Parts: sequence; structure tokens; C-alpha cells
Amino acid sequence: MRRTITAILFIGLIFMLSACGQKEVGSGPSSPTPEAEPQEKAASAADTVQAETNVPEVSAAPEEKDVPIVYFTSDISPEGLQAVYDALAWSPSGKLAVKVSTGEPPASNYLRSELIGPLVQSLGGTIVECNTAYGGSRSNSAMHRQVAEDHGFTSFAEFDLLDEEGEVKWPVTGGQRLEHAIVGSHAENYSDWLILSHFKGHAMAGFGGAIKNVGIGMSSSSGKVYVHSAGTRTSGSIMHSDQDAWLEAMAEMVTAVRDHVGPEHIVYINVMNRLSVDCDCDGHPAEPDIHDIGILASVDPVALDQACIDLVWQAEGNASLVRRIEARDGLHTLEYAEKIGLGSRTYTIQNLDD
Repeated sequence: MRRTITAILFIGLIFMLSACGQKEVGSGPSSPTPEAEPQEKAASAADTVQAETNVPEVSAAPEEKDVPIVYFTSDISPEGLQAVYDALAWSPSGKLAVKVSTGEPPASNYLRSELIGPLVQSLGGTIVECNTAYGGSRSNSAMHRQVAEDHGFTSFAEFDLLDEEGEVKWPVTGGQRLEHAIVGSHAENYSDWLILSHFKGHAMAGFGGAIKNVGIGMSSSSGKVYVHSAGTRTSGSIMHSDQDAWLEAMAEMVTAVRDHVGPEHIVYINVMNRLSVDCDCDGHPAEPDIHDIGILASVDPVALDQACIDLVWQAEGNASLVRRIEARDGLHTLEYAEKIGLGSRTYTIQNLDD
């Protein structure tokens, strides 16, 4: 009798261990509630993601040695920014362009000069931007230069409007939406690029991070229309009836930039503060509902934006920003970007605060 009971218990233990072994990180519940579905979509293909609020340090397993690392610090300060940059172990080999959004007046949430100035100065970088395609205070060079000065960017670095003297085309390889990217002609003057982005919501893309800072931000005025129209025109309205098509075009534009400058010549940093549902192109953004989260950096723009998305999904007060992202199908940008080889939605976090 004892042998029979022991055998039954042993078989039961084997069954329990087998069942537990099937629940890997990121597997999620088998029957998610409607509230859980967006989070699962955001974290799909991210089995190594450990993007909890405290962001523990994670090391890639041996079979995951090629998984990109996203560096994180909760210290939103010049020192924190320097720390995530240093973690990248990257240095420019020549003339460095620092792509930021100069921010629409009067009250947008652009990255302040006191935060980014020390790093940009230490690198000898030039702040670069392109003019907008929708009017406003940055639609022509003279006004845009004044905005850059008013917002403090010219106080610590040279400022260059990439499309002030024309534009050039960089080819898109294997694109379904675009044949080329249309960037400001001055982009040819730089060998290295630091994409320094303020992560936030966006009225058209759902969210704005590294991919949008390149895909729209580095496009000339006509190039912006070209991306927004999914490659169908270079003038007129930036509105387009096919939402997913233009999100795909934006990702394709970033591949053109990466391929032209070389992936070893471009790195990405996202600052997660003032997380409004509105972009820095909005001069009257909604007040954020989420507390500031931190600064993240990676050599992979898809992994970086995905990590920021995952942190938003786990943040308190995230309802309005999550709704904005979902309403614009913003996660499709990352899905398509991974599909075309721009980067990986699977990543591992290295917490620099530990």
C-alpha cells in the first residue's frame, strides 16, 4: 500500500513540475481579460523582458546572447543621462549630430537644455533638426532658429537645420511603402548620430520615441509628407487614411538612415519624463498623468521604444496614454519595424541604479 501511495505521489510531482516548466517568462495568462490584452500585445516577442517598475538587472541567457540590451536609470539628471550614454560604450568617430525635437512654443515638453546640455557639450555635438510640414513656429528656418534659441539649444551647442539648404534621398532597401528617405541635405555632413528623444504620446502615431524622432524628425518638410502619406506624395496634407501604412513607412525611413550611416554610427537614448499624451510638436500639451520614469539607452531603436512601452503599460496613471497608443495602433510601428529587421522587440534590461 505504501509503495502504491508513493508511486502516485511521485507521478503527481512529475506532472506538477512539467506544468510549471511550461510557464516561461512572458507567457501570460491563457485566457486574458480585456484589460490584459494590450499589455500582452506590447510585450509579445519579448520573452526576456524584465521591465517591472523597479527594473531589475537582467543578464541574457547563453542562447539569448544576441538579445539587445537596454540600459536604464531612474535618475533623470545630467548625471543619469551621462551614465546611460557611458553604458553604451560608444564614441563618435567623426562629426556628431544630436537629433532632438526643439519643441513647439509656448509650452511643449521638449528636453530642457539644463538636462541634455552637459552631455552634448562634452561630446562636441551639434543639435540638428528639420522644419515641420504642418505650419506652426518651426515651419520655416528663420522662425525655427528663433525657437531653438528661445528654448536654450543654442546656448550649449551649434544648431543646424538639416533641410535649410535642400534635401537628399537615401535609398530604402526592401521597402513596401517607401522607395527612399528624404532627409535634409546637411545630414550628409555628419558621420555619427545620437538620437536623443523625449518619449511621450503622439496625436497621430500614438507615441513618439526613437523611431519617430528619426522617421519624422530627420525627414525634410517634403520628406515628412512623404512618410505620412506612406510614399504617395511629397506635398500637401500630412493626413493619410491608412493608419498602419504610414506607421510602416515611418519604420522603413529609419532603416534607410541606419543603412546609410551604418548601424555602428548611431545610438539612441529616450528620456521618460513629462509623459503627456501629446507630442512636443503640440504647444499646449495635456498635463501628464504618469510620474517621471527614467532614462533608457540602446543601440537598437526597436528594443528601446519597446522597453519604454512596457514601462508605460506598468505605470500608475497610464490609462490616458495607453488609450492614445491603442487608438492609433501605435504598437504596429514596433511590430512592423521588427518584421523588416530594424531591431528586436525582445530585449534585456540592465539597471544602472543597482
